[in-house]
Amino acid sequence: MVSVKILGTGCKKCQTLEQKVKEIAASNNIEAEFTKVTDINDIMNYGIMMTPGLVINETVKSVGIIPKDEQIVNWLKGV
Repeated sequence: MVSVKILGTGCKKCQTLEQKVKEIAASNNIEAEFTKVTDINDIMNYGIMMTPGLVINETVKSVGIIPKDEQIVNWLKGV
């Protein structure tokens, strides 16, 4: 199972990223556990100063952007 963390305080981009990653995981039959990290100190522990942040299997994959679908699929599949 893939561990996915969405880092953000709840802004529109954070919500969009969370929804997009959930949809991509579901449509590609990828089992994923989603965690939403909203505490600013926890977010900063990942070295992120801009949200949204996307962490997959404890590796920061994107910061401050909503990545392209293809890129998200590759990250979820471990490519």
